[in-house]
Amino acid sequence: MRLYTKSQLIKSIIVFSILIIVVSGVVFYKLGQNSSSNGAVSSTDKVNSDDQVEVIAKDVPQLEISENVIENSVNAVSVSNNLYSQDEVQNISVYDKCNEAVVNINTKVMSYDWFLEPSVQDGGSGSGSIIDKRGYVLTNVHVIQNATEIYVSLHDGSQYKAEVVGSDLDSDLAVLKFNPPSDVILKTISFGDSKNLKVGQKVIAIGNPFGMERTMTVGIVSGLGRPIQNSNKRIIRDMIQTDTAINPGNSGGPLLDTQGRMIGINTMIMSSSGSSSGVGFAVPSETATRVVADLLKYGEVKRGRMEVSLVQLNSRIAQYADLSISTGLLVSSVPSGGNAEKAGIKGGTQAAYYGSKSSVIYLGGDVITQIDNINIETLADYYSALESKKSGDTIKVTVYRNRKYVTLSVILS
Repeated sequence: MRLYTKSQLIKSIIVFSILIIVVSGVVFYKLGQNSSSNGAVSSTDKVNSDDQVEVIAKDVPQLEISENVIENSVNAVSVSNNLYSQDEVQNISVYDKCNEAVVNINTKVMSYDWFLEPSVQDGGSGSGSIIDKRGYVLTNVHVIQNATEIYVSLHDGSQYKAEVVGSDLDSDLAVLKFNPPSDVILKTISFGDSKNLKVGQKVIAIGNPFGMERTMTVGIVSGLGRPIQNSNKRIIRDMIQTDTAINPGNSGGPLLDTQGRMIGINTMIMSSSGSSSGVGFAVPSETATRVVADLLKYGEVKRGRMEVSLVQLNSRIAQYADLSISTGLLVSSVPSGGNAEKAGIKGGTQAAYYGSKSSVIYLGGDVITQIDNINIETLADYYSALESKKSGDTIKVTVYRNRKYVTLSVILS
């Protein structure tokens, strides 16, 4: 251990004390300078600060923009935390307005066992829209086809037995009726305008895909005026194409615009797997309003018709009849005094068996190839061309006769 003398200790204390005094002096000097510079502002500095304030005060638009930015930032935080985007609000509004007017439709069908004993079994299911508070429901024909019993389920789980008011194969639309209790107030969906739809317009579907009640999907109008053949071998013209997800169970449900108006009735999909592939089709509301009016009034659609007996042409018949065309509708016979005869349409005169000895057709008559500039190749084309026509309407019918095309005017009966 090292020992220090008394004089050495005194010298050390004196040196340490001097160092402390020097360091303290330097620190207090620096602090004093900073305090003076912060507390004393020159007149020049004051003028510069005032000028800056004046410039900002004069620049009012800039100030307003700054305030808007701040306000929008606050709103953005609020939206992300508590509220919804404008698009989400729109979707929620349509769903709240319409979902309780969409029903689930289930059917019972008759079947037979190995011993030919009849029994009632579960049939198909689909969707429908309540269009009248008295209990009228719009759906597709194929949803209720061959049903012996039809049941409509509402949003609250209540179920009612329904009857068919009328159905129309050509448009695949049907109207049902159920009787709700007097204290039940039904919500309804109104028809919108399908004539002014635009490709790219937002649309919303509500239905019961795979039995999942009142499911909503969102998409756009992908195409317009599509002629599509349905499961009943009828061509429905002017169909709305949409990428809105439509699956089994959606059939008969509404396709809605952003105001919650029904602009189409979801009817079919185009898919190799049987589920949605982004190509769905809906019957336009323009067709539905016309069809529904007749179904409610007559139980069927009163369309104009031509009084003729027709046979769909094929290559075998064309070869046998020595025709140079193989598509169109062969006019087998024309009733005397009918509208077709009055218009100059001619039937055949040469009898021939068609398919079996019980079926006789007549060759040598006109072949209908067009109606109102719509090409007619099949019976489905023919029914489709007349789908929107009423009794008394005049149509232009083009026929192939003696290797020439002739256009005639027919007043529908």
